[in-house]
Amino acid sequence: MPTQLNDKLWNWASEIDEGTLLQAAKTSRLPIVAGHVALMPDAHVGIGATVGSVIPTENAIIPAAVGVDIGCRMIAVQTDLTASQLPDDLTSFIGEVEQAIPAGVGQGHGRVSRTAESWMATNKSRIELTVKQEATAAIQFGSLGSGNHFFEVCLDETEQVWLVLHSGSRGIGNELAKGHIGLARDKAAEQALKLEDPDLAY
Repeated sequence: MPTQLNDKLWNWASEIDEGTLLQAAKTSRLPIVAGHVALMPDAHVGIGATVGSVIPTENAIIPAAVGVDIGCRMIAVQTDLTASQLPDDLTSFIGEVEQAIPAGVGQGHGRVSRTAESWMATNKSRIELTVKQEATAAIQFGSLGSGNHFFEVCLDETEQVWLVLHSGSRGIGNELAKGHIGLARDKAAEQALKLEDPDLAY
């Protein structure tokens, strides 16, 4: 059961540190919060906004609440295979996946694919990218990243085979987020907004 910490802040975490609560309380006091801020079980201190929080806003976006993992995604696809149809050893399949989806810090395809060119041409960034950022994003398009990012073959309770992918934002997400946070700070300064934390600019 959640705990109501104030009229605009609810906590679903059973263990949470004081710094996280203080940061979330600042967010809950923003005049643009519509309803209440909700802290999830994994809530922890972030840049401006608390990671693992839900922040409903009205007529405003807090870029720091969107986070620096812009482009970090998860997808699950149910296949028509069942567990009994899988080979006993998936080693060769893993090798094929490793070749098709580069993984690791700074890893990419080494060249820009037509898919990357097409997608990037029709999905222009709202933040101006440097030539280097555009080139890096294009080469890393369709790659996995590092850390907690993964490609997984798994089974559901009916023994149906699923493919699950968690891809990273590949660093460009962090750079884009910083650009948007900077824009929000500029807008907040123009409007003389009184913010407890400048990273909560909206």
